Amino acid sequence: MRGLKDKRVLITGGASGIGAATAARFLEEGSRVCILDRDAKACAAIRQQLPGISEAIISDVTDLMQVEAAVADAVRVMDGIDVLINNAGISIRHKFLDITPEEWDKVIAVNLTGVFYVAQTAARHMMAGSGGVILQTASTNGIMGYPYYADYNATKAGVIELTRSMALELAPKVRVCAVAPGYVLTPMQRAEYTDAMLNEVNRKIPLRRHAKPEEIAALFAYLASEDAAYATGHVYTMDGGETAGGLASR
Repeated sequence: MRGLKDKRVLITGGASGIGAATAARFLEEGSRVCILDRDAKACAAIRQQLPGISEAIISDVTDLMQVEAAVADAVRVMDGIDVLINNAGISIRHKFLDITPEEWDKVIAVNLTGVFYVAQTAARHMMAGSGGVILQTASTNGIMGYPYYADYNATKAGVIELTRSMALELAPKVRVCAVAPGYVLTPMQRAEYTDAMLNEVNRKIPLRRHAKPEEIAALFAYLASEDAAYATGHVYTMDGGETAGGLASR
């Protein structure tokens, strides 16, 4: 991709899954990369897996003071931030009637409040400097309904509207887009789905498989690059065609 060499990239939730694949892709593009993740063991592992990263910062996105300190640390290590991949997220598979207040608060805190905290903190730095790009991980769950993920779905819909609003207010200095993956074969997905459930899902996807994390990472790289210099304010879906046909495709 054009224009990614030496770009300073911060990736939240960067120690595993889509975040780790995205870190690897930006390193391949010649970017400088800092990872932010709350899992200390995963941070230690990603340092071994991707020795080219500038830093793996242990931080909880639900704590504003930790976020501000982590972003300041990334700015210190890389001498700035040009690209934010706002990716940290969690999900809990359960029926709507069984969601507890504690579970609801936990999912909202990570997936929506945490995204806001990191986006606002990074955006303030970018607006005070030479601008940048903010890319946020939404989901097809934020575009259409899925059973057993009411809290997760609500947060991802919120991320989409946050993205659109940010794009309008931060233009023309900062571009803001969201990526909405469908089913991606990540450790989080494997933890929630049996092999039989995965096979059932694959049968309803036109391409008959889950996405690879590396494929979502490639879309992030494109949107952050100069090749996407006119892209802002929109959500880019990558789901193997799953949502293309509605009920008729299922």
